Amino acid sequence: MLMTRTDSLRAVLVSVIWGVNFVAIDASLGDFPPFLLAALRFALVAFPAVLFVKRPQVGWRVLVGVGLTVNVGQFAFLFSAMHAGMPAGLSSVVIQCQAMFTVLGAVVLLREIPGRTRLISLGLAAAGMAVIAFGRGQGASVWPFLLVLGAGASWGLGNVLTRKAGIPGGLGLVVWSALVAPLPLLALSLTVEGPTKDWESLTTASWSGVAGLAFTVALSSWLGYGMWFALLSRHSASAVAPYGLLVPIVGILTAWAVLGERPTWIEATGAAVVVIGIALASLPRRTPPATAQIRHPAPTPVPAIDARSS
Repeated sequence: MLMTRTDSLRAVLVSVIWGVNFVAIDASLGDFPPFLLAALRFALVAFPAVLFVKRPQVGWRVLVGVGLTVNVGQFAFLFSAMHAGMPAGLSSVVIQCQAMFTVLGAVVLLREIPGRTRLISLGLAAAGMAVIAFGRGQGASVWPFLLVLGAGASWGLGNVLTRKAGIPGGLGLVVWSALVAPLPLLALSLTVEGPTKDWESLTTASWSGVAGLAFTVALSSWLGYGMWFALLSRHSASAVAPYGLLVPIVGILTAWAVLGERPTWIEATGAAVVVIGIALASLPRRTPPATAQIRHPAPTPVPAIDARSS
């Protein structure tokens, strides 16, 4: 079923929110150290929402696994990378490597072999990542780039765990998996960043840092994921997912307009190749026409969890 104009506008709005969210994260990192910022984010996502949102029908073991990969791993790496100098706009592109790690994890853990077209498309995206890495190596440290790759790997592993466990996507999964994250992230912050720095950041935070955190919690997490999963409940994943390709485009343009980030021509070329590769990989597969004698019902797609940095 084709998406209505209203639902298409909602999908575009969510993608815009998630793209702008990288600039909001950048603003928050000006006041909060990365591990503390991630701990605050998920504490506010979980509370008080956990008191009102129904827990998904899965065991704690699964929730902990998703929380540690999608929330703790992804955002500990991503926030550390941006704090270390990875531009917000470029981060919104490189984090899309999660698609490649999701496919790789599905091959290893689920024995799901992707088709040739998807492999070629993801190979193209990987080539774009290599171009970006080369561009970063020319004028800046490549270490922040590698940290974003770690974020994408954590997100991809969480996608595979979600699919393997058969967890239905929904706001309940977002809120209850967020419950897992604050304590490990706070422990990391106290160990690496130190209680003195944490306390100082909490007592001297500027309005822009707090506003960035509020944007990430209220708009990116609650509103964004709420609308996204509502769309997935009414339409197929293949109809909704391509709108997510707007996220890196909005991220780059917003970072350019607000932060004055100017990617080099090498980085811009690599980013374009990544977006094209992920776009081709997101195209729905062609299915052979049904015969007149036998008609097989179309399987219902199980959407992977999508955290889009968001």
